[in-house]
Amino acid sequence: MGDRCGSFLIFCSFIALFGSSTEAADIFLEWDVAFNWTIAPANTDQPVITVNGMFPGPLINATTNDNIFVNVFNNIDEPLLFTWNGIQQRLNSWQDGVSGTNCPIQPGNNWTYAFQVKDQIGSFFYFPSINFLKSAGGYGPLRVNNRIVIPVPFARPEGEFDLLIGDWYSYSYKEARGVVSRKTYLLRISNVGTSVSFNFRIQNHKMVLVETEGSYTSQMELDSLDVHVSQSYSVLVTADQQTSSYYVVATPTQMDTSGLPSLNGVAVLKYMSSDVDVRSRVFYWSSEVHQEKLFIGTCFLGAARPNPQGSFNVSNVNITQTFILHSSNAIINDSLRFTVNNVSYFTPEIPLKLADFFFNGSGVYILDEFPVETIRDNAVKGTFVATGVHKGWAEIVFRNDLDVMDSWHLDGFGFFVVGFGDGEWSHSSRESYNLFDPVVRSTVQVYPGGWAAVYAFLDNPGMWNLRSQRLQNWYLGQELYVRVFDPNPDPTKERPPPQNLIRCGIVSINSTVSALAPSPGGLA
Repeated sequence: MGDRCGSFLIFCSFIALFGSSTEAADIFLEWDVAFNWTIAPANTDQPVITVNGMFPGPLINATTNDNIFVNVFNNIDEPLLFTWNGIQQRLNSWQDGVSGTNCPIQPGNNWTYAFQVKDQIGSFFYFPSINFLKSAGGYGPLRVNNRIVIPVPFARPEGEFDLLIGDWYSYSYKEARGVVSRKTYLLRISNVGTSVSFNFRIQNHKMVLVETEGSYTSQMELDSLDVHVSQSYSVLVTADQQTSSYYVVATPTQMDTSGLPSLNGVAVLKYMSSDVDVRSRVFYWSSEVHQEKLFIGTCFLGAARPNPQGSFNVSNVNITQTFILHSSNAIINDSLRFTVNNVSYFTPEIPLKLADFFFNGSGVYILDEFPVETIRDNAVKGTFVATGVHKGWAEIVFRNDLDVMDSWHLDGFGFFVVGFGDGEWSHSSRESYNLFDPVVRSTVQVYPGGWAAVYAFLDNPGMWNLRSQRLQNWYLGQELYVRVFDPNPDPTKERPPPQNLIRCGIVSINSTVSALAPSPGGLA
């Protein structure tokens, strides 16, 4: 499976909804997930995953603390799971929708996800999480608006647009809706692609960065914005140019497309009442810079709760554990695999969360033998789980030994992005950390041959997926699970299994078994 070279897409949806009441609402959704052979985003005959006939799928428009119920009917011919990228699933990893937490929804069956967007705001998206299905679509935007009692740190925009950018097999074009001159709009931009980082820009327009995956930032004016795989941003754009039409462009950041305009994703920003054709197309190559070093957090306004939110200052926290994770690849059993510290993840028949609940993990995974700070001498494929200290601060250093841009994501938590660097990380690299106002986000990019360092406060018990967001890397083993365990059985600490729990593997055969004999399981 080589890297795909084809076109890049921009999809846009518009909805002018803002914060709702102060009370949490219940949102009930019913999704028919199916293949559609007529959409052809790449102008080729291939199936596209639609949700209720739509590609991209419908917007989930929620407000902080709302309860969301999504009844998914699987009408494709493969097992299916959805994950909610950036939604932290407080106390409830049972709804995370990845292979380590949920049995898949089998073809012809349905299952209802039930989760709360607890104490969160921001721009997110959902997508199919298993069997490489994300490359066929099935993704869509997910907003969490501020409650109306919480002021946001910018003036109310005229409207909001969700822009999904991503890589596909060939060039695609989609025109955006018209906008009113002199009004300001909020664009929620998500990279829903599988492997490519993009530079996003709007011809002749400035953007003001205001939010990254659930955290408001200190506002910064930008000409363009690098958006790496599975990252989301919110920017304000004012229609302050003469009435006309302008190109919206997403360009791959790690290739020169100046002579290959078809490799750019293109949409059109059209002013209302404009009959002027789009202006002369200007493509340019964005040289790779550590743009995110400039982004800093702000805790003064717009948090999810009215009470004080603490601070983005992490200079005084006590680090409980350190993970130093090298991403690379290796040939294992004559097959290409991607690895973390020379370990390639093997997916067992039973999700780790079920194994943990019913059997304490015995015979399914190996606990605490993952080399969290060293690299194994030989590459191995296995099911390893690392312990995350409950309510401890973890320092996680991602080292990219590959020659492509990587993105890392940890379900259940936000990252305090404290540092980037080139070459090898060392203890002295901590001297360059920004510990006073780092931005908080759920996905961090790691530059080729470089490193990124984050802090995470592990206050959310559960079994959590730590993965590469590059789809090929993830699919071929660049992931592990972190078990954050709280022994307190109080359901306010962690919710019990849902009543509609799907069972599979040994749990579906004999769910009354309380323990398995210890075995060297977990290696393949």
